[in-house]
Amino acid sequence: MKKIIPLGALELLLIIFFLCACNNEVSWTPLLDNELSEWDTYLSYRLPSDYSGKVPEDENGVPVNPIGLNNNVSNVFSVWDSAGSPVLRISGEIYGCVITKQEFENYHLKMKVKWGNKKWEPRLDKLLDSGILYHSRGEFGDGYWRTWMPGQEFQVMEGHMGDYWNFSTTGIDIRAFIPEGDMNPVASDKQSFLPLGAGSNLPGFCLRSADFESAMGEWTELELICYEDKSLHIVNGHVVMILRNSRSVNDGQSVPLTKGRIQLQSEAAEVYYKDIMIRNLDELPEKYGSYFN
Repeated sequence: MKKIIPLGALELLLIIFFLCACNNEVSWTPLLDNELSEWDTYLSYRLPSDYSGKVPEDENGVPVNPIGLNNNVSNVFSVWDSAGSPVLRISGEIYGCVITKQEFENYHLKMKVKWGNKKWEPRLDKLLDSGILYHSRGEFGDGYWRTWMPGQEFQVMEGHMGDYWNFSTTGIDIRAFIPEGDMNPVASDKQSFLPLGAGSNLPGFCLRSADFESAMGEWTELELICYEDKSLHIVNGHVVMILRNSRSVNDGQSVPLTKGRIQLQSEAAEVYYKDIMIRNLDELPEKYGSYFN
């Protein structure tokens, strides 16, 4: 007969602590299901190869209205089941996005992305392109492409996973090398924070520190960590950009931009997303805190 040894208070506390830690580690909320129930869709236009940034016009010179909200023309957005897990296909045929119905603040977002084979005008001779726009607020159709809500962009582009673009009135500071001449800023965790975009003297674009994208046809895991005014772009486990002082600038007044909806872009390329998950953060994860010191 085996002797049962009662647990002491210390052992019980350690077990409780371990169970709580495990629970926190798996407290992810899925954002993708077969019905796209957590998302709205938005489509603007089929843009021509000679697109100039203006609102498209008809043959009489009258501005054309965008296709609009939750009008999924040509099935640009579709979800199919793969081994019991939903996969989002974005055809890219028309410029637009899926956008979360909720706003999010202080979170860790992760997903996997893989390219399809199709391209559309006006990017037939350009790299495959999509993107994650976070802290999205305002109206659809702002900016050059007349499509998306203003926000901060985690670039999803062939060879450029994790680049940054500001969008319209947004700006941010990034640890990056100072640009010179025609060169772009390049992210580096060894550099000081460089103001970019609205509220700065530099354009709102920065190259990721290095290329960690998976081979063509394979899934690349992307992670976005946002806490207060800070964010991190992570590709296949590698931090490729460190950002802080997220802001929106209107009429010369800068205000913090720390929450908003999340957009996944349809941008003239076929792309697939899966395993889209999010969890709330009560603090910046300890392993990333030193990036901001």
